[in-house]
Amino acid sequence: MPARVVALGASNLTRGLQSVVAAARDEFGPDVDVVAALGHGRSYGADSHFIGRRLPGILQCGLWRALDELPPAPTRAVVSDVGNDILYGFAPTAILDWVRETIERLQRHTGDITLAGLPYSGISRVSPLKFTIMRTALFPRCRLTLADVTDRAAFIEDGLRTLARTRGLRFVAMNPDWYGFDPIHIRPSLWQSVWRQMLAVDPPHRARSPLEGLHLYRLRPEHQWMFGIEQITPQHGHALPRGGRVWLF
Repeated sequence: MPARVVALGASNLTRGLQSVVAAARDEFGPDVDVVAALGHGRSYGADSHFIGRRLPGILQCGLWRALDELPPAPTRAVVSDVGNDILYGFAPTAILDWVRETIERLQRHTGDITLAGLPYSGISRVSPLKFTIMRTALFPRCRLTLADVTDRAAFIEDGLRTLARTRGLRFVAMNPDWYGFDPIHIRPSLWQSVWRQMLAVDPPHRARSPLEGLHLYRLRPEHQWMFGIEQITPQHGHALPRGGRVWLF
């Protein structure tokens, strides 16, 4: 029976999905299944919008139904990219409640879970001008100040650490050296090593495939709206030429 990796996140996971797939293959073999809920700007508990595309919240998407319907399998999971919901204006307590519910659902399928922290150090070093430019470009409806975001991020980071400790999860703190000019997105040159750390996988046996990365990036999730038009793409496990199958939600 193939092993399974469940990956939840937003833009960092979207950009690094091929690294996740490669790490899963090296750890569990070429028949591994990867079940992911991701997308630029993805929220854990509400619909999210990014350049004309709307996605349901991770808690509302079809991934949970798929996990219930798929046969039991050895499973490793990672929960990442929690910070978007701060810039959508949701209360830190609500965000932590969403993460807690996510963990509870995952623990019905596995106890092998990594919880990723926030890029708190990078955010706290951003200048007010740079923050305003990035906030306007990525989250145009957000009116939080840099101080607001920093305070909320610190509160959530503490909550994530507590959740990991009380639930027996691996916690991976975000290293400020993983980021460059962009304080919230991991440097592309580090995608492979960072995601292997997230998944507790040894250093790579082979280089990642940019062609496979592009192929994965172009796959549609089960449910999205593009410029108001609903698109439904049934997920049956997309087979990859290098091995493994992928479900996207």
